[in-house]
Amino acid sequence: MSREEIFEKVRTLVAEKLGVDEDEVELTSSLEEDLGADSLDLVDLTMAIEDEFGVRVEDEELEKIKTVEDIVERLSKELGSDEEE
Repeated sequence: MSREEIFEKVRTLVAEKLGVDEDEVELTSSLEEDLGADSLDLVDLTMAIEDEFGVRVEDEELEKIKTVEDIVERLSKELGSDEEE
């Protein structure tokens, strides 16, 4: 799966879970500052990502995730994507 495909799936999940338009979700978007996520939203989003991509995100990793790009990078490494956008 390419980074672009990962981003598109993440964009959809973020928009759905945070109640924002997909157009508002960019790689550089801060989950908290730009998209208004609180800690409960982040846990809900993480669970959706784990289900969608079949990965496990540890609590200490969750604390490091601040932007949409952080999610895409983490998933790219986990899923073995070498493609650049």
